[in-house]
Amino acid sequence: MGGKGDSGSSEGVGAVTEHPELGGSSTGSELPDERAGTELNRREIVKAVEVVEKDSLAIAESFTSLFSSLRSALSEATSSSIDHMHCFGDATGRLQESVLDAATKGNRYINSCLRLNEELKGIETLAAQLKFLRRNVDALDSAVNKLIRLP
Repeated sequence: MGGKGDSGSSEGVGAVTEHPELGGSSTGSELPDERAGTELNRREIVKAVEVVEKDSLAIAESFTSLFSSLRSALSEATSSSIDHMHCFGDATGRLQESVLDAATKGNRYINSCLRLNEELKGIETLAAQLKFLRRNVDALDSAVNKLIRLP
């Protein structure tokens, strides 16, 4: 296997040749494999770039769909919040009216009670006078009955 001619030959398996179209030098036995490998690498790179582009488009569409859904949900939530705020405002207005009405009626009741209290302050004197008058009427009645029963 290790003959004389094999070790010093410049055109053997390990010989280096220049290939300007490939941009450098290579061994004579690697030339077809290198071109095929370069073309294979370029095709793989192009396929990989195409896959990346497709994936990027799919991701962009997913983000577009997601943002659209988020925009719709936000719009719906905002609309609901606005509706709830209007409802809250209406309820607050009605509650305020009811509270004012109740306060007005309460003030009238308190004023009526105060007037009645003032009017009833003189009733104790009137009650005492009525008791005195009742005693006098009873005494008069007794006296009249005694006079009518005379024998």
